[in-house]
Amino acid sequence: MEKRDLPVAVFDSGVGGISVLRELVRLMPQENYYYFGDSIHAPYGTKKPEEIRRLTLENTAHMEAKGMKALVVACNTATSTAIAALREKYTDIPVVGIEPAVKPAVMEKEHPKVLVMATPMTVQAAKFRNLMERFENRAAVIPLGCPGLMEFVEAGKLEGPEVEAYLQKLLSPYCSGDLDAVVLGCTHYPFLRRAIAKVLGDGPHILDGSEGTARELKRRLTEMDLMTGRREKGQVIFEESIPEKIELCHFLLNCK
Repeated sequence: MEKRDLPVAVFDSGVGGISVLRELVRLMPQENYYYFGDSIHAPYGTKKPEEIRRLTLENTAHMEAKGMKALVVACNTATSTAIAALREKYTDIPVVGIEPAVKPAVMEKEHPKVLVMATPMTVQAAKFRNLMERFENRAAVIPLGCPGLMEFVEAGKLEGPEVEAYLQKLLSPYCSGDLDAVVLGCTHYPFLRRAIAKVLGDGPHILDGSEGTARELKRRLTEMDLMTGRREKGQVIFEESIPEKIELCHFLLNCK
């Protein structure tokens, strides 16, 4: 098979990366996609960096064996911890990660107050701290580790009393109305956007990094002459380390 016809591989620690996959499909519908979610080892955000790197490299090697023309790491934790090792390994294809959309949040107004919701591991990672330091003079950026939040999405719970009770407890210190923006720094969290907005009210603008990641991949594919020549819509193939989650994957891909 010609390299341009191979799929774009999209990897996540579970089903959350489908928020990035949705944006990729929207921007480049003719491409084929192969999504692998490692839900059996989720959450990555509570594991040690060396274990995250090992799992990420093992799973992406599995994807490589199936064939891929690009790799999207649709997991903030895996990006923070393993993207350098992946780019060292896969030098002949685009390797694109994701990072919290802090820059667009900061650019919205002069010295905004920005809350960044992320997994505990992402908040602690050097890559995230460096990102915060870049904007410390331009905004009040508040990191908020959210242990247990991604598990709601893994269980297919996107709203309801249990989700709202968790978010009320987590976000109550930030409901005073002075937030300008909320950055969803885990790819699972966009599926909880409505529940988060319900708790915080209409004030803050809620952003995530999916669109920026999709645009960057398109730029890299074009630059390397790897865009498909097909005109018809491409296929999306799902693989999950917990096979029973495939149905949830399809649901989330089509979830509005």
